Amino acid sequence: MGNVVISTPGMPLPSEKLFRKQTLVERLRKGDEAIHLLTMAGGWSIILITGLLVHHLWEYSRIARHQFGWHFLITSTWDPVNGLFGAWPFVYGTVVTSLLALILAIPIGLGAAIFLAELAPRSVSNALTFLIELLAAVPSVVYGLIGIFLLIPVLTAIMPAFQKFFGWLPIFSGTFYGVSYFSAAVILAIMVVPFIVSISREVLLAVPIAQREAMMALGATKWEVTWRTVVPYARQGIMGSVFLALARALGETMAVTMVIGNVAQVSTSLMAPGYTIAAVIANEFTEATGDLYLHALIELGLVLFAVTMIINALARLLMLSVRTDEVAL
Repeated sequence: MGNVVISTPGMPLPSEKLFRKQTLVERLRKGDEAIHLLTMAGGWSIILITGLLVHHLWEYSRIARHQFGWHFLITSTWDPVNGLFGAWPFVYGTVVTSLLALILAIPIGLGAAIFLAELAPRSVSNALTFLIELLAAVPSVVYGLIGIFLLIPVLTAIMPAFQKFFGWLPIFSGTFYGVSYFSAAVILAIMVVPFIVSISREVLLAVPIAQREAMMALGATKWEVTWRTVVPYARQGIMGSVFLALARALGETMAVTMVIGNVAQVSTSLMAPGYTIAAVIANEFTEATGDLYLHALIELGLVLFAVTMIINALARLLMLSVRTDEVAL
């Protein structure tokens, strides 16, 4: 008969005793412990880098924070000559252009993703997806040049006719000179569409075939299967692609700087020129003379970091709520 190992509750098995006797060097030699330590260091390094970033932004914006306090966020005056700095025009421009870009990009991006994942032949889908992913890698300054030499002339030609019908709305009132919130939002929408299309397509393709077959067995058409089954099943991933695009839009610098007009003012009209946080930092950082001016620009970077973190946190909460609803169903 073979040996029978009898253990009482609470008594470790022989294999557990052997594992406990192994030294750290032996566990490292086997590789598991080394990989565990390496991956743990990688995870903690993210927290360390984020903490250092916040610390430096907070420390090097000290003078501006003490000088203006919370009024820095709600003041519209930006006058480096007299030492008066307010972030509201830049915060307003950043939020307006990013949200408008999402409004323009989501229908186009989601429609293209549905076509490539569900309706297009596989060869066509793969070829177009490759081109879309190439668009995501184009440098932002190239998009800025496209905006200056192609987008703005086109918008200048069509805006008078557009304002003839919608000019009574405050957001479309005023004279359109080319550089504006609207131009910046359009170029941002062009830049973030590839992110929405690429990620949403992969999420749609990951929906199980059984979901489609079950719906088709009930007599649904191809479009009904796509819209009522595939898209709802993949909505969490689609939302993730949208918020990834929003993060890209919030931090975009060069393309927006080249087409927004760079005027530190707040206007209800999308036809007016404006400014964003990233654009003012890029334009004025090298020209900052004096500690107060420099610290005000760094505090703008801190504000942009905070806005990005808040939006990403809200996105995570929204995605968690969607997941909770799916589990409840």
